[in-house]
Amino acid sequence: MERNPTALLLELAAQAQRVSDPDTLHDLLSTGHRAWCEGVAEVQADVDRETTGLSEAELAERCAAACVPWEEGMTRSEAVSALAFVTWDAAPAAMAYAALEERAARFGVCLLGEEVL
Repeated sequence: MERNPTALLLELAAQAQRVSDPDTLHDLLSTGHRAWCEGVAEVQADVDRETTGLSEAELAERCAAACVPWEEGMTRSEAVSALAFVTWDAAPAAMAYAALEERAARFGVCLLGEEVL
């Protein structure tokens, strides 16, 4: 049975706290990144659905309530995406991924390879 992104990210972050092997941390981080992307996509879809019927003024109010500035020139789609990201960023899953990233970084692990000059 496949777990939801939140459960998976919480488990991966907990596992990472017990690991110092760079290869294992890289594997956990890689799996976590896929779950993070899935979680962001789910939140984006939820926020899209929730805001579809809102007027521009109602959407602006919702953005303001979430401390998401609707800046001049910003499209509705950009405002919805910003709202989705703020919603995701405050979620336990996103916090767990940040903890996983920090743990991996302590051991020199990241998903981007270094280029040799």
